[in-house]
Amino acid sequence: MKFIVCVSREDCGDLSTADLTLGSFNEVKAPADSRGMIRIIDNSGEDYLYPQSLFETVEVQEKTATRLHESLVA
Repeated sequence: MKFIVCVSREDCGDLSTADLTLGSFNEVKAPADSRGMIRIIDNSGEDYLYPQSLFETVEVQEKTATRLHESLVA
């Protein structure tokens, strides 16, 4: 499992960032596509596409990744 942290909610044009919290960890469901959009599980618990530029990759231990995953999909 791969996780990223939200570092910005700026410059998204018409895209809503209401379901993103600065500093929150989000699970990556699919890597960035050719347009720089990354599919993550946001605060709504659903997976959506967001600009990759809003996030930074973080390294977490496997045990932590499992616990984060379980809490994000609950």
